[in-house]
Amino acid sequence: MTAIQWSDGAPIYRQLKERVIAMMLDGVLKPGDALPSVRQVAAEYQLNPITVSRAYQELADEALVEKRRGLGMYVTEEAAKKLLFNERERFLREEWPLVLERIMRLGLTAQELLATDVKAGTQ
Repeated sequence: MTAIQWSDGAPIYRQLKERVIAMMLDGVLKPGDALPSVRQVAAEYQLNPITVSRAYQELADEALVEKRRGLGMYVTEEAAKKLLFNERERFLREEWPLVLERIMRLGLTAQELLATDVKAGTQ
């Protein structure tokens, strides 16, 4: 895992869960990969092991990871597809309408949007 900045806006277990999901979407954690142990994560980020266990349990409840008795938690084969589908649906439902509204308010055309170099912030 990488450095995490905890915010006061959401419970830590949920922030940890979202970080693991981001790692799955980014390909850092691939199907079949083991998640770091609860003890390891708790020690590394100075968290209560119950907090880490709760985040991992929610991932297991959503079938993104599976428990292997005596071995730990592993990313499921379907996790990446399921997450990508869910994230696309959430984007289209929650974020895209706001983006589209702003595009329309600014009078941007599809041609202008496609010609823009997002990384450099130039056209």
